[in-house]
Amino acid sequence: MRRLFLGRPLVVSVLAALALTACGGADTNTTADTANNGLEKTALTVGILPIPDSAPIQIAIDKGFFTAEGLTVRTSIEVGGATATPKLVAGQLDAILNNYVSLFSAQEKGVGKFKVVADSYQAAPDNFVLMAKADDASISSPADLAGKKIAVNTLNNIATMAVTASAKVAGVTIDPKQFVPMPLPDMGGALKNGTVDAIWVAEPFISAYSQQGAKKVADTMSGPLADFPIAGWVMNDEFVTKNPKTVAAFQRALAKAQQLAASDRKAIEEVLPKYTKIDAATASVIALGVYSTTLSEARLQRVADTMKEYGYLQAGFDVKSVLHAPTAG
Repeated sequence: MRRLFLGRPLVVSVLAALALTACGGADTNTTADTANNGLEKTALTVGILPIPDSAPIQIAIDKGFFTAEGLTVRTSIEVGGATATPKLVAGQLDAILNNYVSLFSAQEKGVGKFKVVADSYQAAPDNFVLMAKADDASISSPADLAGKKIAVNTLNNIATMAVTASAKVAGVTIDPKQFVPMPLPDMGGALKNGTVDAIWVAEPFISAYSQQGAKKVADTMSGPLADFPIAGWVMNDEFVTKNPKTVAAFQRALAKAQQLAASDRKAIEEVLPKYTKIDAATASVIALGVYSTTLSEARLQRVADTMKEYGYLQAGFDVKSVLHAPTAG
């Protein structure tokens, strides 16, 4: 996939706006149809991240896909899947966008019982990278990560596993204590002032931080993690059982949005400024991953098997236990 970069004039506004967004100030609402088609629950709160992975939910809101199904959907900006999961378990959120590493780990540890109701996002080249200061000669590849402090958005998630995998290929074993959790918008400053030695980031932060003097050290979604499934839409197992019509309506609306995101980049560009608060010019140039249109057992089993390989799961994990595929109709 072709890499595109932000111009310097865009950087300050992008990072300032994203910092505000990460504090949870970008909730969005849509009004449901009065006819709810017998839905058990019509008002849903969905936890998302201020990154491109979440675009389909905003598309579904803006295009009226949820409204057509009798649903009112509100979004809540979260720091990461690992921090959003307890809110899902507590019922504060009805659904979340969660990276699969955090999800499967939480399921194995008994944090809760979850269902993936739709796939969302898959990695593409240079979408999730490790960066360091451009003038830091001590870090030029994953082979240099031994003992270094590495910023990630949350612990025990796709970020930490991606860095661990990249380092392992280079012959380096990462100590979990090397990871420093912080919101994505804070990482550029932490890198600049030396709080951390490297950062793991996604777009639009990759392009923004490159303009602030950061260099790419590695594409962490290459080699063993090439085309890796990143995240999906998740609900509590109990919620799915008690609200089958609501879940089916949510899936139908989201399926339309995922299809649109997969086929029309403009649809993504239009919504990114609405839940990330970045401007249209920035949205038009960032590199994007692949938006999934099917829920594949084989694809997600790859995630579980890779997690076992890198020590993120203690035992074998059959992903069928967490899949809730859409029904026809």
